[in-house]
Amino acid sequence: MQPSVWQIVIVAALVLILFGRGRISEMMGDVGKGIKSFKKGISEEEAAASKPSPQIDSKTSETVSETKTADKTAG
Repeated sequence: MQPSVWQIVIVAALVLILFGRGRISEMMGDVGKGIKSFKKGISEEEAAASKPSPQIDSKTSETVSETKTADKTAG
């Protein structure tokens, strides 16, 4: 059973009466902002994923820490 045009009109009128025209437009604005925010987050995530992450060489960091430790014990 499909809703007729009159049933849809009655439901729409009830929604307008309950929420008011201002509240519905406010909710639609919030939905639009949410969609924009979601798209922005997805594009930022894709941009971050496409950039190569800097590689830290563990041997280099160990050498630097060993040098600092040797300087502290010597001085």
